[in-house]
Formats: sequence, C-alpha cells, structure tokens
Amino acid sequence: MGLMTSFKANRAYRLQQKGQQEEALKLYEEAFSEGLNEPRFVLAYALMIIRKGEYQKAKDFLVKHQKAPGMTQEQRITLFVDYAACCFRLGDIDKGINTLEQQFRKTETGLLYQTLGYLYVEKYDAINRPAEDEYADEESAAEEPAEAPEEVPAGDDGDSSSEEKPLSPMEAWEAGVKKAEEFIRQSLVYDDADAICLDNMGQFLYRVREDKGGAKPWFKKAIAIKDKQIDTLYFLSRYDEKAGDREAALEKLEKAAEGRFSPLNYCGRETILKEIERLKGAQ
Repeated sequence: MGLMTSFKANRAYRLQQKGQQEEALKLYEEAFSEGLNEPRFVLAYALMIIRKGEYQKAKDFLVKHQKAPGMTQEQRITLFVDYAACCFRLGDIDKGINTLEQQFRKTETGLLYQTLGYLYVEKYDAINRPAEDEYADEESAAEEPAEAPEEVPAGDDGDSSSEEKPLSPMEAWEAGVKKAEEFIRQSLVYDDADAICLDNMGQFLYRVREDKGGAKPWFKKAIAIKDKQIDTLYFLSRYDEKAGDREAALEKLEKAAEGRFSPLNYCGRETILKEIERLKGAQ
C-alpha cells in the first residue's frame, strides 16, 4: 500500500466525519482497491455502507477483511457485531446470533450484551411463536427413523447409551425464550445503567412476553438515561396514544425521527414518519 493510498483513506475518514458521504465513499473504494486493509478504515467504511442499506455488500466486505492486521479485540467485536447486523437484515438471524454467541463465550462486553440481547428479542418476538397445534399431526403420524443426534464436541463426555428426546418446536421455543430472558437480565447485572440493555428488557417483555404493563418501567428507566433513544421513544409513544394523549405521542415520535437510525432499530425512519402522519391525521 502506497503513500497515496494512505492519504486517500485518511481524507475519506475526515470527509465521513464531516458528513460528506459520497466523496468519502469514492475515496474509500479507491483505497481498498489499492490494498488498504487497516482496521480503523475497514470498520468506518463498513459502517458507511451498512447505513446505506447495502447489507450484502457490507457482509462480504467484513468477511474479506476480518483478519486485517493489527485489529484490536474491541475492533474485532465491532466487526462481528456489524456482520451479525447484516445477517439479521438479510434474513438469517440465526447466523447473526450464533456468531455473537461464539464471541460472547470468549469475552463479555457491553456491546455484545446490547446487540445479542436485541437479536434475541427479534428472534423470539411473539409474532414468530409456533402454533401449539401446528405439529399435532406429526405426533400421530407413522413412526419414521429419528434424526441422527449431533456429534458430541471434542472434549465433552457423551453418553452413547442414551439419547435425549428431541424437543418439539414449542418446547424449543420456550427454551429459547428462557435463555433470552436470562441473558438480558444478566446484561443488566453487568451494567444496570446501559440504556440499550434496559430497552432490550422493555422490548422483551412488550414483544416476547406480551406484558406491556411490565415493560413500561424498563422503557422509562432507559429514556431517563438516554432521552433520544429511538426505539424507547417509539414504545413509550404507544402508551401515550393508548392513554389518549396524542400530543405526547407525537412529541416522542418527532424526537425519534430526528435520530440516527441503524439496522438494529425496531423502527425505521419511514415507519416513524408514517406514525406521525397517522396521528396528525387523527387529531
């Protein structure tokens, strides 16, 4: 990598910080085509194309540059979080969750708690719950050969004399929900003043457990710490509207619309703007 390539990367980074996205994008792409592979610029460029909604491009880029020399542990975690966000938005939330679970087994960080906690909420949202009677016919059907059990990982002592009965889809779901709740509660032990983790707890109760009353205090705790948090404002606006206070709901939504959205927001800007329009029309 030559001196001009380094110059382009640094200039692109400064332009990005100033909000001159298109100029920065052009310089970054020239620099990467010339061999740029510095972690700081890898992450900055990836963030830029993620915010443009180019998730497949960002995912491929992150895979290509995941072993950039000199990458710190913190930068590596950020890279995996960005990769998981891309997986989620591309429709493969399980891959995103598995990626972050692997990282979490290696190190405990606030960013992993925030992101993995949110992906658990997305996965176990009540709208995704399997119907209890959906698989009733399978239980009464003629017996078929059981699926082979997974291979025991190296270092584990497996008991080949007995096999656990496979979980039904509903049992697997409930086990996943329990695991998600334990993780999110653990995140608040790690840092009880993390606004994102507090919001995750609120969303878990609101969307997964469908306990809207129980969720509200968590949203209030989150907004008291970070008063411009987009998703928290959105959910609190739901309570305002239900109470008949459209003015308060609108105030929160308009504040949310001014925020910087990410692929890990429950609501995109378009959704927020449509809600604002709907409430104004209802006045």
